[in-house]
Amino acid sequence: MSKQVIEYAGEPVGIAVPENGKLKFIAVKFHVMDLDEQVFPSAEAVNAAIRRLVVHQPQQHA
Repeated sequence: MSKQVIEYAGEPVGIAVPENGKLKFIAVKFHVMDLDEQVFPSAEAVNAAIRRLVVHQPQQHA
């Protein structure tokens, strides 16, 4: 497992860094800050969480 850039809609929104066999998400864009420092089992799980968050807060994504 290695560090990965996480994108949403073609825009980098954070990075995922390995932590104890999982990935810790470090947000770099305001509209995904609610997920900052959360731990996920995979990059796919990070992306799914971002999609759910943006769907519930569409006015913040610009």
